[in-house]
Amino acid sequence: MDQSRPLGPKLVDWRPPPAPDGTPLVGRYARLDQLDADRHAGDLHRAMSGDASLWDYMPYGPFSSASQYHRWAREAAAGTDPLFYAITDLDAGQVGGVASYLRIKPDAGSIEAGHINLAPALQRTRAATEAFYLMMDWAFGAGYRRFEWKCDALNMPSRRAAQRLGLSYEGTFRQATVVKGRNRDTAWFATIDTEWPALKEAFGFWLGPANFDAEGRQRERLGALTRLVRVTSDPVQNGG
Repeated sequence: MDQSRPLGPKLVDWRPPPAPDGTPLVGRYARLDQLDADRHAGDLHRAMSGDASLWDYMPYGPFSSASQYHRWAREAAAGTDPLFYAITDLDAGQVGGVASYLRIKPDAGSIEAGHINLAPALQRTRAATEAFYLMMDWAFGAGYRRFEWKCDALNMPSRRAAQRLGLSYEGTFRQATVVKGRNRDTAWFATIDTEWPALKEAFGFWLGPANFDAEGRQRERLGALTRLVRVTSDPVQNGG
């Protein structure tokens, strides 16, 4: 081997982490359970009905009936990659969204969050934020080195969410795929294990009861707390 050629650092004592097994992820405001069509599909369909825009950037949906959604949920729940979870807002006592781990690559230490779809009642809540924190916390706690988030480059809410959660923008893959007969450019975001301790501290502060007033309004914005951890910012979201 030519010793003059640069090589990446050796990973000392690193071992591939386990794949997620669907164990519930439980926090103060949110609970994630492995998706079960019989248990969750009816409530999810009711929560997501009436707003067809929820499916604009998804490769499936909208669903015209509860039975159609139940069929999709049954097929989705049967897989292990993606591994789907139903998200429950513990304060409201209602299931209101889904998310999954996907592109699970233990040998590379890489895992992604995707298929994220939140009903209007769950959006912009502490439960929604904590759900993604719980997914990241499990991944890094299990030994993953990299946590990814990818979305349609035109999906501005998803791009804003990724940055708010502390994920760094890594670029846009042009003409990455075709979804529902339309071109999709894909924006990539990620955070890595060395950044997680600082992000975890930011989440801990933001999610703490002291960060919210009596009406539930946040005192400190999460995006302000995670901004210093992000290596790069999304130029679309920052006027670049």
